Amino acid sequence: MAKRNLWTRDEYILVLNLYYKLPFGRLSSSTKEVQELAKLLGRTVNAVALRLVNFAACDPYILATGRHGMASGAKTCQPYWEEFNDNREALLFESEQILAKYQNKTIEEKFKDSLKDVRELQGADRIREVKTRVNQSIFRSIIISNYSGKCALTGIDVPELLVASHIKPWAMDVKERLNPENGICLSSLYDAAFDKGLIGFDQNYNVVLSHRILEQETKDYYDKYFGSIDHVQLMLPEEHKPNKTFLEWHMDTIFQR
Repeated sequence: MAKRNLWTRDEYILVLNLYYKLPFGRLSSSTKEVQELAKLLGRTVNAVALRLVNFAACDPYILATGRHGMASGAKTCQPYWEEFNDNREALLFESEQILAKYQNKTIEEKFKDSLKDVRELQGADRIREVKTRVNQSIFRSIIISNYSGKCALTGIDVPELLVASHIKPWAMDVKERLNPENGICLSSLYDAAFDKGLIGFDQNYNVVLSHRILEQETKDYYDKYFGSIDHVQLMLPEEHKPNKTFLEWHMDTIFQR
């Protein structure tokens, strides 16, 4: 009898990493990222796709929508879900370290563009900053993927102009900083406006302009950049729409009325 090739902890963690990066509809063997991970692990594409839908069967968010993953085999994924779902910071950083190892890279090499200016730091400060930058980079990729690579207000799809805009700022809410429902894909201008409370979103996901912006309505740029988005509804993703409680918090705390 052939020896069973049991899954390792590292492999489960890498599949969970990918699960967080993909919408439910792309958890299949035809997805490029699934194929790439299968090749890296030396597993069949179908085996990796099966583990992804096993994790979906552990996900309360998916189950609450009436969808189902693959319950058969999900018991082996459940411990990893329970370990990391409430601590995505630990999961994402550890999994990216493992992924870098599989790719024969260091974490610094894998995220060199995000870590250019941390070389001068030493010890605990350096470790903390590397972890923060890596997790922010992954959060950005998750949010941009969730919004199909487009600004939720303008449809701009130039990656260099897109920002994963936090509703509750990174530094102000440790628990929710990596929650995909705490992010909106916005172009640079509207990210800055949202960050400074110059625009907000109501409970119907419509744009609300701050008095600071409304006071500029006689300026040449107003109609082009702000009048054109007043009361416009966000283009919403299929998964992980902006959390309405977070949007209300932003209106109460950040928005300049």
